[in-house]
Amino acid sequence: MGDAEQETVRLTAWVRGRVQGVGFRWWVRSRALELGLAGSATNLSDGRVEVVAEGPRERCERLLELLDGDAPGGVPGRPGKVTGVAQRWSEPRGEAAGFLER
Repeated sequence: MGDAEQETVRLTAWVRGRVQGVGFRWWVRSRALELGLAGSATNLSDGRVEVVAEGPRERCERLLELLDGDAPGGVPGRPGKVTGVAQRWSEPRGEAAGFLER
């Protein structure tokens, strides 16, 4: 793996669609923990879910692929229906270990 793949980054993603009240945050937490990422998934008042994840770039990119998977029928096992994902990459801030649902 190259240095860019191992670089620690912070991904902030805003997921829109039917993503509240359907187990989506729990699903995100499970995927993030499987990938060894730290962060949180938070319901926003406008119906979106904000996902913050820190860790190796390639693992954050994989989480983003899972969030944004636009294959017909979506990502197998992903609850709800994602209609779009906005993203921002930034320097890590040192998220505490683990992944929280807020």
